[in-house]
Amino acid sequence: MGTMAGLGESALSFSLLLSSLVLIVALGAAAFFLDYIRRIGCSHSIQKTAASDSFFEDPSSLAKVPCPSIFDPAEKYISLIIPAYNEEDRLPSALDETLNYLQLRSAAEKSFSYEVSIVDDGSRDHTSRVAFDYVKKYKIDNVRVLLLGKNHGKGEAIRKGMLHSRGELLLMLDADGATKLTDLEKLESQIQTFAKSARKADSSTDFSV
Repeated sequence: MGTMAGLGESALSFSLLLSSLVLIVALGAAAFFLDYIRRIGCSHSIQKTAASDSFFEDPSSLAKVPCPSIFDPAEKYISLIIPAYNEEDRLPSALDETLNYLQLRSAAEKSFSYEVSIVDDGSRDHTSRVAFDYVKKYKIDNVRVLLLGKNHGKGEAIRKGMLHSRGELLLMLDADGATKLTDLEKLESQIQTFAKSARKADSSTDFSV
């Protein structure tokens, strides 16, 4: 009996040790993944590069600005993600219209804050140069540029832009100006209505057994 009890205790100890090791590995993998998510997609200079760094560079001051993560607490009310590939000709008109609307609204509404993230998806023209001109004009707190180095496709450009966004709400806009901001407030209203309904449903859910 003593031998059986000893074997049982050894098996239990081994199981606990194995479970602990699995938990440690899982937590380590999760930490690595989150750290990786925080870093992908950001570039540190106007030069196109496939390497990723953990900061943006302000083209006006060359100061390094930490690269945000979607997992961080929101700092802006809305983030507008603009994927751009060879859009040096059409991008200015889209940005002018977008930023004009955002500035007027932020002036009228004290609680309204925004950022525009332009994701240069490996453009071969001067898209990044055009984008950085707007960073200089509107400041890096409001306009930022992600340089992906090589072309990944529109979907991946949007994904990376959103992963590095600071907004409570995230919205994609086309670089050619096809998406109009005039309907933004209607969309916000629908989102808020849906969110309220979801919160109400959660609060009324009975979890008792």
